Amino acid sequence: MIINQSYELEKLRSQIAGLRRHQFGVKSEALDQLEMLLDDMEARQAAIIDPDALPETADPKDQPKRKPLPGHLPREEERHGLDQTDCASCGKPMRKMAEDVREILDYVPGNFVVKRHVCEKYACRDCGTIAKAPAPSMPIEKGAPGAGLLANVLISKYCDHLPLYRQSEIYAREGVDIPRSTMAGWIGKMSNLLAPIAERIEAHVLEGEAIHTDDTPIPVLDPGRGKTKTGRLWAHVRDERPHGSPSPPAAFYKYSGDRKGERPREYLKNYKGFLHADGYAGYEKLYGDKIREVACMAHVRRKFFDIHKATNSPIAEEALKRIAALYEIEKRIRGKPPGERARVRQDEAKEKFEALHDWLQARLPSVPGRGELAKAMRYAITRMKRMKAYLKDGRLELDNNIAERSVRGVAVGKKNYLFAGSDNGGMSAAVIYSLVETAKLNGVDPHAWLTHVIANIADHPMKQIDELLPWNWRHQGIGDSLAG
Repeated sequence: MIINQSYELEKLRSQIAGLRRHQFGVKSEALDQLEMLLDDMEARQAAIIDPDALPETADPKDQPKRKPLPGHLPREEERHGLDQTDCASCGKPMRKMAEDVREILDYVPGNFVVKRHVCEKYACRDCGTIAKAPAPSMPIEKGAPGAGLLANVLISKYCDHLPLYRQSEIYAREGVDIPRSTMAGWIGKMSNLLAPIAERIEAHVLEGEAIHTDDTPIPVLDPGRGKTKTGRLWAHVRDERPHGSPSPPAAFYKYSGDRKGERPREYLKNYKGFLHADGYAGYEKLYGDKIREVACMAHVRRKFFDIHKATNSPIAEEALKRIAALYEIEKRIRGKPPGERARVRQDEAKEKFEALHDWLQARLPSVPGRGELAKAMRYAITRMKRMKAYLKDGRLELDNNIAERSVRGVAVGKKNYLFAGSDNGGMSAAVIYSLVETAKLNGVDPHAWLTHVIANIADHPMKQIDELLPWNWRHQGIGDSLAG
């Protein structure tokens, strides 16, 4: 397996070297595609291969040599001494004899910095015992990146849609040489390191009484066919702030290489509650005693909006006005307790909702049956039957915009013509998106929080992993100044 992957990596590197000589037009696009595929393959290889497990007989000449960190970068020194300098063997005072120095390349927003970790060594003159201050744990053992730099690479790739080779070019302009392959290895290790946080976020979302879900297509390179295929990112969001709940909002993502109905059934097999979703047929087998559907008015409104914009239809215009009246009520009760929201909806929204439904049915026979307006009206009538639960339950929403907002960042990436380099890249993206989107929902700076998590997770007890979740990090006072 490893031999085959190494062969594929070498083949890709050769193709990229050839394309770099022709970086225009179609060749330039092909280069982008191959670079991103190489990113994902190298990240995957780094995630499954432990360098410490390689045979001891490996030729030292074949091992990569780490370059010294740039001398022009500022240094920050952190000294590590012993808590007790009396000899553990004979009890007499020890004297400092030497220091071990390890330099780590780190990143704070806007600047690179080299952090020097100086571990002091002591020796006992009487019995010869030597003691050294323990070195701090690093996110990547035997590696040179600090937590801030690793966080910046992740956010640049998955939030700012910068492929690794472009990040490498940006860093080079600052006098810092970080090869793309090195960052790919970091991402592979970070995906594994951060997976427990994503799993806890997922568990928290699935504990919600009502959640929102949506999916979005992403192009994925398919090397065997020589082109791209369409994968999916599925977002699942718990956000109870609209009805005043103190439960923290959160979102988790899943990647799949297709849009089969079995995917949402797999991701939501342990969920019980209300599900806000669009009309995708793959959700149908989910609904029953465990999961109750809540349809989306925003999808209904969007169809009438497009028709009115294109044709200036008076019927579409009237539909939009009636829908706007329902949203005006929602605006007034946002943040109110569920009981109050349900009461207002019964007193004010129920009549308007039913009047809209009856008006659509009455006007439908008067429009051409095969036209877009008739299709929009039939769609609205069908979907409104599945929205009625919101009128009685203040925990529910009129639309699924909470989930649609959660996939907006992915859509921005697609507009920049970026895509996943492989299915493995899609799964890594799902992990990182889960962390970053949840941080943003809680008003926490993703870079600052990820830096904190990456710096601490390796030594953190798994039984206390919830302490690292973004809403708990903020409650500790660390992220309060960053909340928006």
